[in-house]
Amino acid sequence: MNKKDVANIRKQFKINNDLLKISNIFNVYIMKESSDIYHHQSQPFEMLDDDQKELFMGNFKKLLAGNLDEKLFELKFQRDAANSSQLILHQGLLNADVEGWKEQMLQIVGKMLLTRQYEMDIVVTFIRGEYLKPTKRRNDEAEESERDTVYSHPFILCSINNTQEPKKELLFDYVEREFKYNFVVDPIINLNAPMGGFLFPCFTDHAADVNHILYSSGRVYEPDHQFIEEVLNGEETMTAKDDKIVFEEIIKDVTGDQLNTSTLSNVYEEINRMIVENEEEEQPKLDSIDVARVLKMSGLEDVNTEKVETSFKKIIDDDKYEIKANSVLPKFTSKSIKINTKIANISISPQDLRYVKQVQLSGKRYLMIEVEEDTVIEGFTMIPEAFGVKPEEE
Repeated sequence: MNKKDVANIRKQFKINNDLLKISNIFNVYIMKESSDIYHHQSQPFEMLDDDQKELFMGNFKKLLAGNLDEKLFELKFQRDAANSSQLILHQGLLNADVEGWKEQMLQIVGKMLLTRQYEMDIVVTFIRGEYLKPTKRRNDEAEESERDTVYSHPFILCSINNTQEPKKELLFDYVEREFKYNFVVDPIINLNAPMGGFLFPCFTDHAADVNHILYSSGRVYEPDHQFIEEVLNGEETMTAKDDKIVFEEIIKDVTGDQLNTSTLSNVYEEINRMIVENEEEEQPKLDSIDVARVLKMSGLEDVNTEKVETSFKKIIDDDKYEIKANSVLPKFTSKSIKINTKIANISISPQDLRYVKQVQLSGKRYLMIEVEEDTVIEGFTMIPEAFGVKPEEE
């Protein structure tokens, strides 16, 4: 799934939407002390009142929020896994019998209980439904509406939520005109911040992909690897942050940790060009051949594919590994590249990195930034000075 695919299904989670039909909801309550199923309950989703539907819809939208490879991860299923979750979920997707579907979802819960002792009571919620996607945009001149022809995508979605202790409160009774102590013993299910979950199958454009599952982590850059591998039987995954670290370590190893700002700027520009010119739905990836080519085109002559392959093997123990290009580029929204010194920390966008240089004068190192106009600090315009000469010496 790409960013657009996730956004398309996420925006459907609203009540009274004819493009999303949720047939059943199945809630499983798990006790922390014993890791046992205390209670489970299934009912048609339409039987919920609108307020309950709104709560769950908000929860499901939050589950599918976030960026790919940061909070959301498309996982490929392991081959020949024992008690395969892919098989269980696929059977649940095809099972027309509600009781049979519940039993299959309880198998997933059983795998969860085998792997972990939870620190608090949790609720695991499963829904199964159908996501309808119009085949074409609305055409005002056509007799057919965009809703007349749709692709049907059955799916199962799972959300894992923790519980919170109820608050002890002091209330004022208007009728009796007295203060009352209020204490509710029932735990509160936190639907505002799901701990994790998944969507099965993945969707790419108009096609369902039962060989992949979309996993959602509770926190950015913190996927639950045990849940991924032992519960979902997904292959090991790397976050965008992991990919960026791997790329940086490979570049350091290839260049001997000697890279000037102009060359580094060229590297980022070349990778950005690859992303912009990419015509495929899937985001471009960098293997050892691509990294070698990027470095050569960025001005590094003493680089070859064999040298880069050796660095891949050394850093990640896999000379065939592919790094996602989007993960490598600094985020423009966060002012991106950080320049850290003992005197000051500076943030600068990648396209402006070429104007930064480290120079040496009279035995001292300086950070020099080329500017095209007057520099203003806290409202004060700086007076130009001769390099290396103090104002009183001019």
